[in-house]
Amino acid sequence: MKAAKKSATRGSRSAPMTSTPGPVPALDVDALLDDRNQRIVVCCGAGGVGKTTTAAALALRAAERGRKVVVLTIDPARRLAQSMGIEALDNTPRPVPGVRGDAASTGSLDAMMLDMKRTFDEVVESQASPEKAQQILNNPFYIAVSSSFAGTQEYMAMEKLGQLDKDARASGRWDLIIVDTPPSRSALDFLDAPERLSSFLDGKFMKLLLAPARGPAKLMTAGFGLVTKAVTTIIGGQVLTDMQAFVSAFDTLFGGFRQRAQRTFELLQAPGTAFVVVAAPEPDALREAAYFVERLSAERMPLAGLVINRASIEPEGDLSPAAATAAYEALRDAGAGSSHDVAAGLLRLYSDRKLIVERERRLRAKFATAHPRVRTVVLPALASDVHDLDGLRRIGDLLGRPESA
Repeated sequence: MKAAKKSATRGSRSAPMTSTPGPVPALDVDALLDDRNQRIVVCCGAGGVGKTTTAAALALRAAERGRKVVVLTIDPARRLAQSMGIEALDNTPRPVPGVRGDAASTGSLDAMMLDMKRTFDEVVESQASPEKAQQILNNPFYIAVSSSFAGTQEYMAMEKLGQLDKDARASGRWDLIIVDTPPSRSALDFLDAPERLSSFLDGKFMKLLLAPARGPAKLMTAGFGLVTKAVTTIIGGQVLTDMQAFVSAFDTLFGGFRQRAQRTFELLQAPGTAFVVVAAPEPDALREAAYFVERLSAERMPLAGLVINRASIEPEGDLSPAAATAAYEALRDAGAGSSHDVAAGLLRLYSDRKLIVERERRLRAKFATAHPRVRTVVLPALASDVHDLDGLRRIGDLLGRPESA
């Protein structure tokens, strides 16, 4: 991904975040979903902010508005399968039953869950001869790398996105792809994964392992022998042999991996792709959202807007938190009586909720001041978890018509 890295550097110099005079309209989710030129929507953000639910709700709403949608999730809890009434999701897109629409609607919805290892296997099988592919797939070191190496999940999410886009353009099966990005430590891992995986496979240690297989006997120097002996002592002779065999077999495919990663990176920058950043009204989540917004700008990737999920609902009433607290303390000090206790408890809850709402409002205002061009929609916290299509529809309604909250 060296080319992508250079592109990112150029972008960060020429695409600064600058202020725009006047208020910025709220994020118009329905306009985004209804735009037939919009082919990919990527939901991203920190872990635990509701990316999976948001992606599923966007997908269902788009399908019921007439789009042919496939949603790709990378969610180990498999909540998406449960909410969509599918017993299990795997690496194959499967129709979601119960999608509604008017009589003239041509909308449909498929859902799938990324199988990281199977996607890696598919790439190998498509790039190598059957004999070479089988040699790689059976290699113990490959099995370890394809199943658990840091960054492989994020890389394969991008790989699967590229596959889906190619399939959609060739077959016409889908006209909108919605991606739920991996629950990574950092929201930026999704964009950095191709470079990290490429750097690992193209690193000095891997080149050292590959040196004997590339030919000249002069490479088998005493220095190389000492390094090999040291590595063998640390990790064991069989592991080193497996690594050397893997790198040797994989070397012919490496250029293809780089090219595919670069194409997918360019796909994310292209017109027709939009990023929706999802955050909770908490300092860490909004800080992560700010990092992602700035990174997307630097990489010249199109940002649709920000979804602030699970915002606290302001209680009805004109009392300020200070007045409610004073009334609570007065009732508490007044002493006995169950009615006093109930009233005092309600005042305390009212005051606490008002303070939470004010804190979240300040956090949103701080984000808006730092990023005045980012369109935002705020979703209220629901009374219960989303576990079916009706729950996803409710989320979709709030995304499309936030004033109905």
